[in-house]
Amino acid sequence: MSKWLNEKKQVLEAARKMAERGLVVGTAGNVSLRLPPEADRELLAITPSSMYHDTLSVDDIQIIDFQRQAMQGNLIPSIESGLHIAIYKARKNVSAVMHTHSIYASAVSITGLDIPPILEDQVAFLGGTIKLAKHAPSGSKELIEYTLSALENRNAVLLPNHGAVSTGKTLKDAFTASELLEKTAKIFLLAKLVGEVKQLPPESMKVMTDYYVKSQEN
Repeated sequence: MSKWLNEKKQVLEAARKMAERGLVVGTAGNVSLRLPPEADRELLAITPSSMYHDTLSVDDIQIIDFQRQAMQGNLIPSIESGLHIAIYKARKNVSAVMHTHSIYASAVSITGLDIPPILEDQVAFLGGTIKLAKHAPSGSKELIEYTLSALENRNAVLLPNHGAVSTGKTLKDAFTASELLEKTAKIFLLAKLVGEVKQLPPESMKVMTDYYVKSQEN
């Protein structure tokens, strides 16, 4: 039986579900899961580069360390593997990362706007404002730097003219964050069509922020 089989199955299931829910098209997007370290080497399971998510098998999920050295698998890991690793290094309470190209989040990403705190569940589960990172090419060191700067301690960030990244303690959490981000982006755009976008009042903001902070504690 293959080592890390259960973890690879989880990544595979999340990748397929990501495609089924329309959060990506074709080979776009990527999913990873932090693994327990071995011999002081930090590890993750991640989807491969340039492969359709609906045709992936368990064996296609790559195991690499935080230096992007292969531990299991002979395919090229996602081009964004460096971004996933950087998030894991910066956020010790994050164990799953999803990069999506969902329609409404991508639409907001071309406006140059952040999504302000407009919904209670947005603040409670994503951490508040969904910021737009500065632009940089896919797979670049600059993209990693700008994404981390905009993400900070929250669970979602927009990538300009590109898509979004969501994080969580588990793959289910990261997937939920991706869907909640898409819902929030859709509501934000619809609200801008009909009138002024009003943020949460201070008292609700405090309650939801306190809930978020508590939920992120290890």
